[in-house]
Amino acid sequence: MADTPITSAQVKDFDIPQCLVVANDQNTKVDISTLITDLYYYESVLSPTVKVDLIYAETGKSVEKDGSFKTVIEGLPLVGTEKVGLTLVDPKKVELKLTLYVDNVKPIYNDVVKSAASLNLVSRESIFNYKSVVNTRFDGKISDHVRKILKDVLKVDEGTKKLDIEETVNNYNFIGNNRRPFYVLLWLAKKAVPKASSLGNTAGYFLFETSDGYKFKSVEGLLSDTDLNGGKKKYKSLVYNDTPDGRGVNVPPEYSGKILEYNIDTAAGNVGSKFEVGTYSTRTVLFNPFNCYYEIVYPNTKTGDKANEKNLKKAGNELPKYNKEFDGTGDGKDFSRTQYVLVDCGSMPSGSTDQQIQKSQEENFDPRNILNQSVMRYNQFFSSQVTITITGDFSFHAGDYVYIDTPQLSDKKTQTMDEQFGGFYVVAELCHYINLKTGGYTKLTLVRDSVGRKGSPIPL
Repeated sequence: MADTPITSAQVKDFDIPQCLVVANDQNTKVDISTLITDLYYYESVLSPTVKVDLIYAETGKSVEKDGSFKTVIEGLPLVGTEKVGLTLVDPKKVELKLTLYVDNVKPIYNDVVKSAASLNLVSRESIFNYKSVVNTRFDGKISDHVRKILKDVLKVDEGTKKLDIEETVNNYNFIGNNRRPFYVLLWLAKKAVPKASSLGNTAGYFLFETSDGYKFKSVEGLLSDTDLNGGKKKYKSLVYNDTPDGRGVNVPPEYSGKILEYNIDTAAGNVGSKFEVGTYSTRTVLFNPFNCYYEIVYPNTKTGDKANEKNLKKAGNELPKYNKEFDGTGDGKDFSRTQYVLVDCGSMPSGSTDQQIQKSQEENFDPRNILNQSVMRYNQFFSSQVTITITGDFSFHAGDYVYIDTPQLSDKKTQTMDEQFGGFYVVAELCHYINLKTGGYTKLTLVRDSVGRKGSPIPL
């Protein structure tokens, strides 16, 4: 059945039960939850950590120290890296419990009777990223490398943060070369191929953090309407219409909630920019410096077996079809972007000395079946974008599957739903905004690789 709808009275029923800031010397603690005026919580599939920006105001009596009252900045003192225990609750009593750390302190206003400041909070791993490097050798599956770096280098505690790592099918051997952990993880993501697929069909992963923990998910895994076990994904359905019900009190029973604001991102439809980044056709020039082997690879999503549309998991019905007048030569060698690659051959073979000699001609990385595919799938993933605003709902996370509907322009009494922009999307970015006086909202940036409404709204 559908979620219990939020009434107009409940829209202000947001709460920040705790925002406990602990001084770096552990001697002083102060709960600033009652001082917060505005709070923004962010998640994104393009960000390896969650972030919180908040603004608080005070009268200078927040911290008692040495027999007198001081401001939070002076009393702790607040300089950065302080631990913050934050709890947020929405009107449906969905709770976010976070342990974050102060990344930046910025005074906004200060006079003799009151002051205000903003705090930027980040996850523990965000700070550890600047204190750690990857300097060992890794052999085997990319998904195993990702798990090992998160646990052993960034010290992710699986007792408090889940590691949701989608298995990869391909191996990749490398040495960290003292690079930052997040740099290495994002570098590996574009070389990964999901186990549910095969080499040549698709490639590309996202590493991101939600309030639940870290996720390493393929483009296909996010866009598919089935989970890794083959079952149908659970998703929320949202509807946008012109009824005067501004707060989404009454919505049709097949929907979980109402969209308050709806905007199609016109920048995502710029044809020139899509062609420039190789969204649908990318050429790769390969060169092996050891034997001077030279090859040009022309896979694209319109021709050939390597990136055929039928092998892709699409959120909509089909990829956009462009005018055949611009297909180029028509011999399968049409491309809008070129990338040059040195073949990684014989540099990191695994095993004993004899085994390494035997594998000296093997390629460590297969750019023919991976590189082009990841470039195109990343760009296709963001080819259709919609930004919506709903009443604050903390159950949404980056990477979630969402179904949206908007009415089609029609002169009929009974409106039908838009068949072009409606349907399944993936939450690429979200922002939860809380103001304890005016209420809270959630803004979602929804993306997908294709157009056309498929499926149907099914309330959770």
